[in-house]
This record gives sequence, structure tokens and C-alpha cells, in this order.
Amino acid sequence: MKKVGIVMGSDSDLPIIKKATAVLSELGIPYTVNIYSAHRTPNEAREFSLNARKNGYGAIIAAAGMAAHLAGAIAANTTLPVIGIPCASAFLDGMDALLSTVQMPSGIPVATVAINGGANAALLAAQIIAVEDTVLADKLDNMRVSAAETVLKKDADIMSKL
Repeated sequence: MKKVGIVMGSDSDLPIIKKATAVLSELGIPYTVNIYSAHRTPNEAREFSLNARKNGYGAIIAAAGMAAHLAGAIAANTTLPVIGIPCASAFLDGMDALLSTVQMPSGIPVATVAINGGANAALLAAQIIAVEDTVLADKLDNMRVSAAETVLKKDADIMSKL
């Protein structure tokens, strides 16, 4: 199975990354986590990106706040799918990161999830990998069924509370 590379711009992004790693672990998808900054360690971020495919990655998740150039810097150096997680900061509640992540120039796409959307980033990475992995596709199908069952149980239970 292909693995998912997770790169965060700072260790302050770890709570968001933990949401992603929890989903990947639940699905049995191998992953690595690194801290690389688009601005402070650009050579390391570039090296990771350039070698990601040959190192067995199927998708990369990049989380960063504020200027949030990390996902774009990663995407500029690989043709693997890159999923950006814009992280909220104390100043603009993540809107700056969202716009920096989603507004990529033509030819260098970054899939972008919601601000602090670690779980959805992991699910999107899993769906990408599942295109060629039927066992993983079945796990994702079962996860959707389970989620629907949870909502329907809550639907049934709500009447007893009213």
C-alpha cells in the first residue's frame, strides 16, 4: 500500500495533524510526519517532494498557517496529489492560510480542505490511494456505512428526548 506523507510547517500544527493521523491509523494506511517550512527549510521541503514518489508515497498532506506556502512549495516539486490544510492562526482565524492554500497558479494544483480540516485531508488522501487499492476502498465504504448508521441511531434517539 502507498503511504501518505504529512508535512507541517510548525509543531504548532500538531493538533490538526493528529486528526489526520487518527484517520490514517484507523484505515491502516502507513504515514510519516515531518516538519518542513516553505520559508525556513525550503531545501528539505523540496528534497522530500522530489523524492516522494520513489519513496513510496501516494499522496502528501501539507498543513500550514498564516502565509501557508507549504502546500504550494510541496506541489511545485512533485506530481503526486498534494492536499493542503490551512491552519487557523491568532490573527485572521485561518482565512489568510485558506486563501494562500487554495489560490494556486494554473498547472500546480493543491486540493484544499477546510481550515483545520485534518480528518478530511486524511480521508481525501485515502480515497486517492484507494483508486488502485480495493481493500482500502472497502474500508472507506464501511466507514461511510458506519457514519450513516450513527446518524440514523441519533435520529431515532432524538424523539425519546423530546
